This record gives sequence, C-alpha cells and structure tokens, in this order.
Amino acid sequence: MSDLKIKVCGMKIPENIKAVSDLKPNLMGFIFYPPSKRFIGLELERNHLNAVDKEIIKTAVFVNATIDEVIEFAKVYGMQAIQLQGSESPEFCQQVKDAGFFTIKAFGVDDAFDFSILNPYQNNVDLFLFDTKTEQHGGSGRTFRWQLLENYQLEKPFMLSGGISLENLDEVLTLNHPQFYGIDINSKFEIEPGLKDMEKLETAFKKLKR
Repeated sequence: MSDLKIKVCGMKIPENIKAVSDLKPNLMGFIFYPPSKRFIGLELERNHLNAVDKEIIKTAVFVNATIDEVIEFAKVYGMQAIQLQGSESPEFCQQVKDAGFFTIKAFGVDDAFDFSILNPYQNNVDLFLFDTKTEQHGGSGRTFRWQLLENYQLEKPFMLSGGISLENLDEVLTLNHPQFYGIDINSKFEIEPGLKDMEKLETAFKKLKR
C-alpha cells in the first residue's frame, strides 16, 4: 500500500501551508465553507498559496455552494481540484468537471449507508471520498466502520477520510480494496483547527511512504 496518495485537508495558516507543502503530500485541501472551523477566511491571500509545491494538487472544498461560486473561487485561488462535500447532484459534479477541475465527491458513511446512491455519480466525478457521516460535513475526527468499504463495487477510485490518526494508521495500511486510492488526513493531526502538527505529520508520512 506504499503507493497510497496522501491529502492533507483544512489548511489555512501561511507558514503551516509552506511546512506541509515541504512534506510533498499529493493533494492539499482548502475549505471554502464559512461555518467550518477551518474556513480559509478572507485573510488568506492568493500569494500564500504560491508556497505550495507545483506538483501538489490544490483542492478547494465546498458544501452546497452555487456553481458560480465554486468555479470562481477555485479559479481565483488557482485550484486544480474541487471537492464537493454537500448534497450536490451528479449534474452539478459534471459542470465542475466540464470547467476543467479534477472532481471529488464526498459522501458521509454510516452503517445505514447505501452504496448504490453512488451509481449516478460514477461518470461525473474523478474520485469518491468516504468520510464519517456527521452534521458538520467532515472534520469530526470520527471514523466509520471501514469494513463497510467491502460494499463498494464500482470501478471509480476512492479516498478514505474521517478520524485517521497515528493510532489507526497501521489498520489503514491493511485495508485491501482494489479502488483504494488514498487517505485524507485532517483533525487528528492538528494542534488547533487549521494548524497541523508537523511532528505527527512527519511520522505519518514516513510510515505511509515506507
């Protein structure tokens, strides 16, 4: 599983953005959802993202925004990918894809999750993201039962999110699903919302890239 992709999400502090970029994750996520504690806010200037290594896919995360907001903000901040974390339709995802963005659709998973709801989306997205179902649309630090991933039968790759930590990283590395593309890490690697703990991240990266 050493080829697992790594996404670090919820970045918003300029010096921290630079430090995480130096670790070379595959993707970095920036949250454009005002109720989130990790909302990038209006202070983060476009030039703060210039510190991000050119090979890292900068990902804008939105929750039920309008298509105009999604595309405009993603372009202004020079994003290459868009992650849709709300109840966006397959048609909405297709509009994002048609605008030239790598398109990720997130779904909150719990024991009652019906994987067949993904079927209409499979041709409209590049990647699924499975997070723990919560009211906050992610960032809860809670895991779902990863055995449920056995119910996922589509060909589209997926990323795993929700409560991934140093403590359960070994378990993550034992997950054996043909479409398992990578992991999305956030709250369990933070000192406070939006500020990543570099020591913890370095430990995780060593383990994941071994």
